[in-house]
Amino acid sequence: MSPSVPTGRIGRYLADAPPWLFSAYATTAAFATYFCMYAFRKPFAVGTFAGTVTIGGVVLDHKTVFVIAQVMGYATSKFLGIKVVSEMKPGRRALSLLACIAAAELALVLFAVAPPELGAVCLFFNGLPLGMVWGLVFGFLEGRRVSDLLGAGLCASFILASGVVKSVGKSLLDGGMRELWMPAATGALFLVPLALFTAMLAQIPPPSEQDKAERMERLPMDGAARKAFFLRFAPGLVALVVAYMALTALRDFRDNFARELWDGLGYGSEPAILATAEIPVAAGSLVAVAALMGIRRSRLALAALHAMMLVGAVLVLGSTSLFHAGLISPATWMITVGLGLYMGYVPYNCVLFDRLIAAVGSVATAGFLIYVADAFGYLGSVALLLYKNLGARDLSWVDTFSALSTGTAVLSIALLSFSGRYFWARTNV
Repeated sequence: MSPSVPTGRIGRYLADAPPWLFSAYATTAAFATYFCMYAFRKPFAVGTFAGTVTIGGVVLDHKTVFVIAQVMGYATSKFLGIKVVSEMKPGRRALSLLACIAAAELALVLFAVAPPELGAVCLFFNGLPLGMVWGLVFGFLEGRRVSDLLGAGLCASFILASGVVKSVGKSLLDGGMRELWMPAATGALFLVPLALFTAMLAQIPPPSEQDKAERMERLPMDGAARKAFFLRFAPGLVALVVAYMALTALRDFRDNFARELWDGLGYGSEPAILATAEIPVAAGSLVAVAALMGIRRSRLALAALHAMMLVGAVLVLGSTSLFHAGLISPATWMITVGLGLYMGYVPYNCVLFDRLIAAVGSVATAGFLIYVADAFGYLGSVALLLYKNLGARDLSWVDTFSALSTGTAVLSIALLSFSGRYFWARTNV
Protein backbone atom coordinates (compact mmCIF):
# COMPACT_ATOMS: atom_id res chain seq x y z
CA MET A 1 0.00 0.00 0.00
CA SER A 2 1.25 3.51 -0.78
CA PRO A 3 2.69 5.31 2.27
CA SER A 4 0.34 8.22 1.48
CA VAL A 5 -2.69 6.03 2.18
CA PRO A 6 -3.55 5.70 5.92
CA THR A 7 -4.24 2.15 7.06
CA GLY A 8 -6.06 2.70 10.39
CA ARG A 9 -9.75 3.51 10.70
CA ILE A 10 -9.11 6.84 12.42
CA GLY A 11 -6.35 7.65 9.94
CA ARG A 12 -8.62 7.02 6.96
CA TYR A 13 -11.27 9.27 8.51
CA LEU A 14 -8.75 12.05 9.20
CA ALA A 15 -7.41 11.86 5.65
CA ASP A 16 -10.80 13.05 4.35
CA ALA A 17 -11.78 15.19 7.35
CA PRO A 18 -12.27 18.97 7.11
CA PRO A 19 -8.98 20.85 7.69
CA TRP A 20 -10.21 22.33 10.98
CA LEU A 21 -11.02 18.87 12.39
CA PHE A 22 -7.74 17.35 11.23
CA SER A 23 -5.83 20.32 12.69
CA ALA A 24 -7.68 20.08 16.01
CA TYR A 25 -6.94 16.34 16.30
CA ALA A 26 -3.28 16.57 15.28
CA THR A 27 -2.59 19.63 17.45
CA THR A 28 -4.19 18.02 20.49
CA ALA A 29 -2.25 14.78 20.06
CA ALA A 30 1.11 16.49 19.51
CA PHE A 31 0.63 19.14 22.22
CA ALA A 32 -0.42 16.62 24.84
CA THR A 33 2.31 14.10 23.99
CA TYR A 34 5.11 16.61 24.27
CA PHE A 35 3.51 18.25 27.31
CA CYS A 36 3.61 14.88 29.09
CA MET A 37 7.25 14.37 28.06
CA TYR A 38 8.24 17.39 30.15
CA ALA A 39 7.16 15.52 33.28
CA PHE A 40 10.19 13.27 32.72
CA ARG A 41 12.61 16.11 32.04
CA LYS A 42 11.97 19.26 34.09
CA PRO A 43 10.56 18.47 37.57
CA PHE A 44 14.01 17.87 39.08
CA ALA A 45 14.83 21.55 38.34
CA VAL A 46 12.43 22.66 41.10
CA GLY A 47 14.53 20.86 43.71
CA THR A 48 17.25 22.76 45.52
CA PHE A 49 19.82 19.92 45.77
CA ALA A 50 21.84 22.09 48.12
CA GLY A 51 25.57 21.75 48.51
CA THR A 52 28.61 21.66 46.28
CA VAL A 53 30.70 19.00 44.60
CA THR A 54 34.39 19.14 43.66
CA ILE A 55 35.29 17.87 40.18
CA GLY A 56 38.94 18.01 39.16
CA GLY A 57 39.62 20.58 41.86
CA VAL A 58 36.76 22.79 40.69
CA VAL A 59 33.87 23.45 43.10
CA LEU A 60 30.42 23.41 41.45
CA ASP A 61 26.90 23.74 42.83
CA HIS A 62 25.27 20.32 43.16
CA LYS A 63 22.20 21.41 41.23
CA THR A 64 24.32 22.92 38.46
CA VAL A 65 26.12 19.60 38.04
CA PHE A 66 22.75 17.86 37.67
CA VAL A 67 21.53 20.43 35.16
CA ILE A 68 24.74 20.19 33.12
CA ALA A 69 24.58 16.38 33.15
CA GLN A 70 21.02 16.31 31.84
CA VAL A 71 21.69 18.98 29.23
CA MET A 72 24.80 17.09 28.10
CA GLY A 73 22.65 14.00 27.62
CA TYR A 74 20.12 16.10 25.73
CA ALA A 75 22.84 17.68 23.55
CA THR A 76 24.36 14.28 22.78
CA SER A 77 20.91 13.07 21.79
CA LYS A 78 20.54 15.99 19.37
CA PHE A 79 23.78 15.08 17.60
CA LEU A 80 22.64 11.45 17.36
CA GLY A 81 19.22 12.67 16.24
CA ILE A 82 20.69 14.38 13.16
CA LYS A 83 21.01 10.86 11.78
CA VAL A 84 18.32 8.96 13.68
CA VAL A 85 15.45 11.42 13.24
CA SER A 86 16.25 12.31 9.62
CA GLU A 87 16.37 8.61 8.69
CA MET A 88 13.42 7.48 10.84
CA LYS A 89 10.67 5.66 8.93
CA PRO A 90 7.17 6.96 9.77
CA GLY A 91 5.88 3.57 10.93
CA ARG A 92 8.50 3.36 13.70
CA ARG A 93 8.01 6.80 15.24
CA ALA A 94 5.35 5.98 17.87
CA LEU A 95 7.09 2.88 19.25
CA SER A 96 10.43 4.69 19.31
CA LEU A 97 8.83 7.54 21.22
CA LEU A 98 7.45 5.21 23.91
CA ALA A 99 10.82 3.48 24.22
CA CYS A 100 12.51 6.85 24.81
CA ILE A 101 10.07 7.73 27.59
CA ALA A 102 10.46 4.35 29.29
CA ALA A 103 14.26 4.73 29.28
CA ALA A 104 14.00 8.25 30.69
CA GLU A 105 11.73 7.16 33.56
CA LEU A 106 14.05 4.26 34.39
CA ALA A 107 16.94 6.73 34.63
CA LEU A 108 14.92 8.83 37.11
CA VAL A 109 14.24 5.79 39.28
CA LEU A 110 17.98 5.03 39.26
CA PHE A 111 18.63 8.68 40.17
CA ALA A 112 16.59 8.13 43.33
CA VAL A 113 18.27 4.90 44.44
CA ALA A 114 21.83 5.21 43.13
CA PRO A 115 24.71 6.49 45.28
CA PRO A 116 24.88 10.31 45.29
CA GLU A 117 28.05 10.37 43.21
CA LEU A 118 26.17 8.64 40.35
CA GLY A 119 23.24 11.06 40.31
CA ALA A 120 24.68 13.12 37.47
CA VAL A 121 25.27 9.96 35.41
CA CYS A 122 21.62 8.99 35.85
CA LEU A 123 20.46 12.42 34.69
CA PHE A 124 22.73 12.22 31.64
CA PHE A 125 20.95 9.01 30.65
CA ASN A 126 17.63 10.65 31.43
CA GLY A 127 18.34 13.45 28.95
CA LEU A 128 19.78 11.13 26.29
CA PRO A 129 16.49 9.52 25.12
CA LEU A 130 14.36 12.60 25.76
CA GLY A 131 16.30 14.60 23.18
CA MET A 132 14.80 12.40 20.44
CA VAL A 133 11.17 13.07 21.36
CA TRP A 134 10.71 16.44 19.65
CA GLY A 135 11.88 15.13 16.27
CA LEU A 136 9.69 12.03 16.56
CA VAL A 137 6.60 14.09 17.38
CA PHE A 138 7.26 16.79 14.78
CA GLY A 139 7.72 14.10 12.14
CA PHE A 140 3.95 13.51 12.29
CA LEU A 141 3.26 17.20 11.57
CA GLU A 142 5.75 18.54 9.04
CA GLY A 143 5.27 18.98 5.30
CA ARG A 144 1.56 19.95 5.44
CA ARG A 145 -0.33 23.04 4.36
CA VAL A 146 -1.36 23.49 8.01
CA SER A 147 2.08 22.72 9.48
CA ASP A 148 2.43 26.33 10.70
CA LEU A 149 -0.65 25.95 12.87
CA LEU A 150 0.26 22.43 14.01
CA GLY A 151 3.82 23.48 14.85
CA ALA A 152 2.61 26.49 16.83
CA GLY A 153 0.31 24.25 18.84
CA LEU A 154 3.15 21.84 19.52
CA CYS A 155 5.43 24.66 20.64
CA ALA A 156 2.82 25.79 23.14
CA SER A 157 3.52 22.57 25.00
CA PHE A 158 7.13 23.31 25.95
CA ILE A 159 6.32 26.89 26.96
CA LEU A 160 3.50 25.87 29.29
CA ALA A 161 4.59 22.40 30.36
CA SER A 162 7.83 23.37 32.08
CA GLY A 163 6.09 25.59 34.63
CA VAL A 164 3.21 23.16 35.15
CA VAL A 165 5.31 20.05 35.77
CA LYS A 166 7.62 22.00 38.06
CA SER A 167 4.56 23.12 40.02
CA VAL A 168 3.51 19.44 40.25
CA GLY A 169 6.98 18.54 41.48
CA LYS A 170 6.93 21.38 44.01
CA SER A 171 3.55 20.17 45.29
CA LEU A 172 4.96 16.68 45.80
CA LEU A 173 7.88 18.15 47.74
CA ASP A 174 5.53 20.25 49.86
CA GLY A 175 3.53 17.08 50.55
CA GLY A 176 6.56 15.34 52.01
CA MET A 177 8.03 13.58 48.95
CA ARG A 178 11.77 13.04 49.21
CA GLU A 179 13.68 15.32 46.84
CA LEU A 180 15.49 12.46 45.08
CA TRP A 181 12.25 10.57 44.40
CA MET A 182 10.23 13.60 43.26
CA PRO A 183 11.37 13.53 39.57
CA ALA A 184 10.49 9.83 39.11
CA ALA A 185 7.18 10.24 40.95
CA THR A 186 6.19 13.19 38.76
CA GLY A 187 7.04 11.24 35.61
CA ALA A 188 5.01 8.25 36.79
CA LEU A 189 1.90 10.45 37.01
CA PHE A 190 2.15 11.13 33.28
CA LEU A 191 3.00 7.66 31.93
CA VAL A 192 -0.54 6.57 31.04
CA PRO A 193 -1.62 9.89 29.51
CA LEU A 194 1.53 9.97 27.40
CA ALA A 195 0.90 6.47 26.06
CA LEU A 196 -2.69 7.37 25.14
CA PHE A 197 -1.71 10.56 23.32
CA THR A 198 1.10 8.76 21.50
CA ALA A 199 -1.50 6.29 20.24
CA MET A 200 -3.46 9.28 18.94
CA LEU A 201 -0.37 10.56 17.15
CA ALA A 202 0.12 7.21 15.43
CA GLN A 203 -3.28 7.61 13.74
CA ILE A 204 -2.35 10.83 11.91
CA PRO A 205 -2.29 10.15 8.15
CA PRO A 206 0.76 11.07 6.02
CA PRO A 207 0.78 14.35 4.05
CA SER A 208 -1.57 14.40 1.08
CA GLU A 209 -0.51 14.92 -2.54
CA GLN A 210 -1.65 18.53 -2.25
CA ASP A 211 0.49 18.97 0.86
CA LYS A 212 3.50 17.61 -1.02
CA ALA A 213 2.89 19.92 -3.97
CA GLU A 214 2.76 23.03 -1.78
CA ARG A 215 5.33 22.21 0.92
CA MET A 216 7.68 19.72 -0.82
CA GLU A 217 7.72 16.01 -0.12
CA ARG A 218 9.50 14.95 3.07
CA LEU A 219 11.64 11.85 2.64
CA PRO A 220 14.25 10.23 4.90
CA MET A 221 17.72 11.76 4.30
CA ASP A 222 20.92 9.72 4.19
CA GLY A 223 24.33 11.16 5.01
CA ALA A 224 25.06 12.30 1.46
CA ALA A 225 21.73 14.14 1.19
CA ARG A 226 22.25 15.87 4.55
CA LYS A 227 25.76 17.01 3.60
CA ALA A 228 24.69 18.28 0.17
CA PHE A 229 21.79 20.30 1.59
CA PHE A 230 23.86 21.88 4.34
CA LEU A 231 26.76 22.83 2.07
CA ARG A 232 24.40 24.34 -0.49
CA PHE A 233 23.06 26.85 2.05
CA ALA A 234 25.91 26.89 4.59
CA PRO A 235 26.30 30.67 5.21
CA GLY A 236 22.62 31.22 5.98
CA LEU A 237 22.29 28.02 7.99
CA VAL A 238 25.40 28.78 10.06
CA ALA A 239 24.01 32.23 10.92
CA LEU A 240 20.71 30.69 11.98
CA VAL A 241 22.43 28.01 14.07
CA VAL A 242 24.71 30.47 15.91
CA ALA A 243 21.71 32.70 16.71
CA TYR A 244 19.89 29.65 17.98
CA MET A 245 22.82 28.73 20.23
CA ALA A 246 22.44 32.07 22.00
CA LEU A 247 18.64 31.78 22.18
CA THR A 248 18.85 28.24 23.57
CA ALA A 249 21.36 29.26 26.24
CA LEU A 250 19.08 32.11 27.33
CA ARG A 251 15.95 29.96 27.22
CA ASP A 252 17.54 27.08 29.15
CA PHE A 253 18.99 29.40 31.79
CA ARG A 254 15.60 31.04 32.30
CA ASP A 255 13.91 27.64 32.45
CA ASN A 256 16.34 25.64 34.59
CA PHE A 257 16.88 28.40 37.14
CA ALA A 258 13.39 29.92 37.12
CA ARG A 259 13.05 29.32 40.85
CA GLU A 260 16.33 31.11 41.60
CA LEU A 261 15.44 34.01 39.28
CA TRP A 262 11.98 34.56 40.76
CA ASP A 263 13.41 34.24 44.29
CA GLY A 264 16.06 36.82 43.44
CA LEU A 265 13.39 39.17 42.10
CA GLY A 266 11.36 38.94 45.33
CA TYR A 267 8.70 36.39 44.34
CA GLY A 268 9.92 33.44 46.42
CA SER A 269 6.64 33.24 48.35
CA GLU A 270 4.57 32.88 45.14
CA PRO A 271 5.33 29.41 43.69
CA ALA A 272 2.37 29.61 41.29
CA ILE A 273 4.20 32.30 39.34
CA LEU A 274 6.37 29.54 37.84
CA ALA A 275 3.35 28.53 35.77
CA THR A 276 1.18 31.65 35.55
CA ALA A 277 3.97 33.87 34.19
CA GLU A 278 4.31 31.58 31.18
CA ILE A 279 0.68 31.96 30.06
CA PRO A 280 1.06 35.40 28.44
CA VAL A 281 4.44 34.32 27.04
CA ALA A 282 2.88 31.28 25.36
CA ALA A 283 -0.17 33.17 24.12
CA GLY A 284 1.76 36.08 22.65
CA SER A 285 4.51 34.13 20.93
CA LEU A 286 2.22 31.46 19.49
CA VAL A 287 -0.36 33.90 18.19
CA ALA A 288 2.48 35.66 16.37
CA VAL A 289 3.65 32.38 14.78
CA ALA A 290 0.15 31.13 13.91
CA ALA A 291 -0.69 34.46 12.26
CA LEU A 292 1.85 33.67 9.56
CA MET A 293 0.05 30.55 8.38
CA GLY A 294 -2.11 32.74 6.13
CA ILE A 295 0.95 33.52 3.98
CA ARG A 296 0.85 30.98 1.15
CA ARG A 297 4.15 31.87 -0.55
CA SER A 298 6.93 30.27 1.47
CA ARG A 299 9.49 32.92 0.46
CA LEU A 300 7.31 35.65 1.96
CA ALA A 301 6.57 33.51 5.01
CA LEU A 302 10.30 32.95 5.58
CA ALA A 303 10.91 36.70 5.39
CA ALA A 304 8.02 37.36 7.77
CA LEU A 305 9.44 34.82 10.24
CA HIS A 306 12.79 36.61 10.22
CA ALA A 307 11.01 39.91 10.84
CA MET A 308 9.07 38.43 13.75
CA MET A 309 12.24 37.00 15.31
CA LEU A 310 13.96 40.36 14.97
CA VAL A 311 11.04 42.03 16.75
CA GLY A 312 11.46 39.46 19.54
CA ALA A 313 15.14 40.37 19.92
CA VAL A 314 14.25 44.06 20.12
CA LEU A 315 11.68 43.24 22.85
CA VAL A 316 14.35 41.45 24.90
CA LEU A 317 16.81 44.32 24.51
CA GLY A 318 14.24 47.04 25.16
CA SER A 319 12.61 45.46 28.19
CA THR A 320 15.98 44.78 29.81
CA SER A 321 16.94 48.43 29.36
CA LEU A 322 13.60 49.57 30.82
CA PHE A 323 14.00 47.22 33.81
CA HIS A 324 17.42 48.62 34.64
CA ALA A 325 16.02 52.13 34.33
CA GLY A 326 13.33 51.24 36.88
CA LEU A 327 10.52 51.86 34.40
CA ILE A 328 8.97 48.37 34.53
CA SER A 329 8.48 45.85 37.34
CA PRO A 330 10.56 42.67 37.69
CA ALA A 331 7.57 40.50 36.74
CA THR A 332 6.88 42.60 33.63
CA TRP A 333 10.54 42.30 32.67
CA MET A 334 10.60 38.51 33.07
CA ILE A 335 7.41 38.08 31.08
CA THR A 336 8.46 40.48 28.31
CA VAL A 337 11.91 38.90 27.97
CA GLY A 338 10.16 35.52 27.81
CA LEU A 339 7.84 36.76 25.08
CA GLY A 340 10.68 38.19 22.99
CA LEU A 341 12.82 35.13 23.58
CA TYR A 342 10.14 32.70 22.45
CA MET A 343 9.27 34.84 19.41
CA GLY A 344 12.80 33.98 18.28
CA TYR A 345 13.07 30.47 19.71
CA VAL A 346 9.69 28.96 18.76
CA PRO A 347 10.00 29.28 14.95
CA TYR A 348 13.16 27.16 14.94
CA ASN A 349 11.22 24.29 16.45
CA CYS A 350 8.29 24.29 14.05
CA VAL A 351 7.73 26.61 11.08
CA LEU A 352 11.12 28.15 10.25
CA PHE A 353 12.80 25.12 8.69
CA ASP A 354 9.55 23.76 7.32
CA ARG A 355 9.06 27.00 5.38
CA LEU A 356 12.76 27.21 4.47
CA ILE A 357 12.66 23.79 2.80
CA ALA A 358 9.57 24.74 0.83
CA ALA A 359 11.08 28.10 -0.16
CA VAL A 360 14.37 26.69 -1.47
CA GLY A 361 12.55 23.86 -3.27
CA SER A 362 14.75 21.00 -2.05
CA VAL A 363 13.56 17.61 -0.83
CA ALA A 364 14.58 17.36 2.83
CA THR A 365 13.16 17.01 6.34
CA ALA A 366 12.68 19.78 8.86
CA GLY A 367 13.69 17.29 11.55
CA PHE A 368 17.24 17.20 10.16
CA LEU A 369 17.65 20.98 10.35
CA ILE A 370 15.96 21.22 13.75
CA TYR A 371 18.39 18.67 15.17
CA VAL A 372 21.44 20.38 13.69
CA ALA A 373 20.34 23.61 15.38
CA ASP A 374 19.41 21.86 18.64
CA ALA A 375 22.69 19.95 18.85
CA PHE A 376 24.75 23.13 18.83
CA GLY A 377 22.11 25.03 20.79
CA TYR A 378 22.47 22.79 23.81
CA LEU A 379 26.25 22.95 23.60
CA GLY A 380 25.78 26.69 24.04
CA SER A 381 23.61 26.03 27.07
CA VAL A 382 26.30 23.85 28.69
CA ALA A 383 28.98 26.46 27.95
CA LEU A 384 26.88 29.11 29.70
CA LEU A 385 26.37 26.94 32.78
CA LEU A 386 30.10 26.27 33.03
CA TYR A 387 30.87 29.97 32.62
CA LYS A 388 28.38 30.89 35.36
CA ASN A 389 30.05 28.49 37.79
CA LEU A 390 33.67 28.96 36.77
CA GLY A 391 33.96 32.52 35.48
CA ALA A 392 31.06 34.39 37.09
CA ARG A 393 30.34 32.50 40.27
CA ASP A 394 29.88 35.67 42.35
CA LEU A 395 27.45 37.22 39.86
CA SER A 396 23.84 36.82 40.95
CA TRP A 397 21.34 34.76 38.95
CA VAL A 398 19.42 37.91 38.04
CA ASP A 399 22.52 39.85 36.95
CA THR A 400 23.70 36.90 34.86
CA PHE A 401 20.30 36.61 33.20
CA SER A 402 20.22 40.35 32.50
CA ALA A 403 23.66 40.36 30.85
CA LEU A 404 22.79 37.25 28.85
CA SER A 405 19.53 38.80 27.66
CA THR A 406 21.32 41.88 26.34
CA GLY A 407 24.08 39.90 24.63
CA THR A 408 21.65 37.44 23.05
CA ALA A 409 19.47 40.22 21.69
CA VAL A 410 22.36 42.10 20.07
CA LEU A 411 23.83 38.94 18.52
CA SER A 412 20.43 37.77 17.27
CA ILE A 413 19.71 41.10 15.56
CA ALA A 414 22.99 40.89 13.64
CA LEU A 415 22.74 37.22 12.62
CA LEU A 416 19.03 37.17 11.77
CA SER A 417 19.44 40.28 9.63
CA PHE A 418 22.14 38.45 7.66
CA SER A 419 20.24 35.17 7.27
CA GLY A 420 17.07 37.00 6.23
CA ARG A 421 18.88 38.74 3.38
CA TYR A 422 20.74 35.56 2.44
CA PHE A 423 17.67 33.38 1.99
CA TRP A 424 15.63 36.13 0.35
CA ALA A 425 18.27 36.26 -2.40
CA ARG A 426 18.19 32.49 -2.90
CA THR A 427 14.46 31.79 -2.98
CA ASN A 428 11.65 32.60 -5.37
CA VAL A 429 8.78 30.35 -4.29
